[in-house]
Amino acid sequence: MQVRFVASLHADTAAVVLPVAKDGIDRIAADALGENAALVKAAASAQRFEGEAGGIVDAVVPASGGTRRVILVGVGGGAEPDWEKAGGAITAKLLASGATSVAVDLSAITEAPSTAAAARFAGAIAQRAWRYDVYRTKLPEKQKPTLTEVTIAGAPAGTEAAWAAQEALTAGLALTKTLVSAPPNVLYPESFVEWVLKDVDGLGLEVTVLDEAAMHDLGMGALLGVSQGSRRDARLLALKWNGGADGDLTALVGKGVTFDTGGISIKPAAGMEDMKWDMGGAGAVAGTMRALAQRKAKANVIGVMGLVENMPDGNAQRPGDVVTSMSGQTVEVINTDAEGRLVLCDAITWVQRTHKPKTIVDLATLTGAMIVSLGNEFGGLFANDDALAEMLTAASLATGDKLWRFPLAAAYDKLIDSPIADMKNVGPRGAGSITAAQFLQRYVNDGVKWAHLDIAGMVWSDKPGSTYEKGATGYGVRLLDRFIAERHER
Repeated sequence: MQVRFVASLHADTAAVVLPVAKDGIDRIAADALGENAALVKAAASAQRFEGEAGGIVDAVVPASGGTRRVILVGVGGGAEPDWEKAGGAITAKLLASGATSVAVDLSAITEAPSTAAAARFAGAIAQRAWRYDVYRTKLPEKQKPTLTEVTIAGAPAGTEAAWAAQEALTAGLALTKTLVSAPPNVLYPESFVEWVLKDVDGLGLEVTVLDEAAMHDLGMGALLGVSQGSRRDARLLALKWNGGADGDLTALVGKGVTFDTGGISIKPAAGMEDMKWDMGGAGAVAGTMRALAQRKAKANVIGVMGLVENMPDGNAQRPGDVVTSMSGQTVEVINTDAEGRLVLCDAITWVQRTHKPKTIVDLATLTGAMIVSLGNEFGGLFANDDALAEMLTAASLATGDKLWRFPLAAAYDKLIDSPIADMKNVGPRGAGSITAAQFLQRYVNDGVKWAHLDIAGMVWSDKPGSTYEKGATGYGVRLLDRFIAERHER
């Protein structure tokens, strides 16, 4: 989707979108509707449109030499109108409508958006246009996307500069959504690496790739234990961006289980196809690093992705096995379907030993218990530092990638104590998400600020949102991009 900014629209523009505030249809600038004002207002009334955020009215009015399409989009009311929801609604309405281009006149609304709001509005227009139609060979013509260009007029000064950051974010979201959507026979650890490296080529990221031999030499027995049942070799991918003036390094660590059968502790067949997105944490890290590099963030950040496939075969890890992690700590594997923490613990140890970050944020589709707790509205947040937790929560509220904090406490540690090893990889049924976080905390070095984001319910959606269609949401990219900006660039 191409987004352009212009000072004003031509009078003969064939299709124009006018934003409307809640209960503000009578305040639309007269020159935006002219002699057609009564007709458009009648159409709005007939469709019970009141300017609510994301509401749409589509009208065709007389124009010189023919007709003109006028679309009203609601931005809502209150102190902070929802420009992002309005932007997404425009694309949802027009993407496969037959229209190839449309113009938006921001000067038509009396309550003009801020520079940041206008850029986010444009971002939502572009982000909502992402589709994954790669394997749809018989898509009906009326379902094929046609809209390729949106022109925005009357944006406040500085919007184009702000749009550059949103454009980078849009590219990062597209990478994440593509990775999460790809089928598991196409996306596996080796191809994940190839896909990401091709996408970020030329952006100035430092790349490290570890194969199984290298990880074996480093003693990454926890991660490799998960991979040993698959014919697809594991990988560890690290992308580093050096844009900061100081040595303050933040590490983003993502779980990348490209397909999760559960291993020997096999999952039920129903719904197992969804486990292609068990690499959503790694996908979010890849997309974030792409966005940070494209916008040349003034920050030092490393993104680490532990990539495995969890399969059952004669060589697969068994319940009851004991593995030795890179940290030297031993783990009794009680359930091979609790594999994500085994991948993350070695990735966390590796980044601490090799790059010594001051802060670590890990993301993982880690526990079904998180979906039981929060459904699909919030991701779970665990942290060993209150200030870090507050910063992540603030970023989540600002971007819509919402988080809710859960406790960490020594009392939970006894639930994962093992009689024959340093720990078990699962505790009892209760507090499943908490014991998973407690497990990961044992691998965080003293003095390192750490947060764990359990995003099991957030990377995939069965309904569309303002910035995504049904399917992959891109959750985590906007959150992490905002977090890095607030932590390093303010």
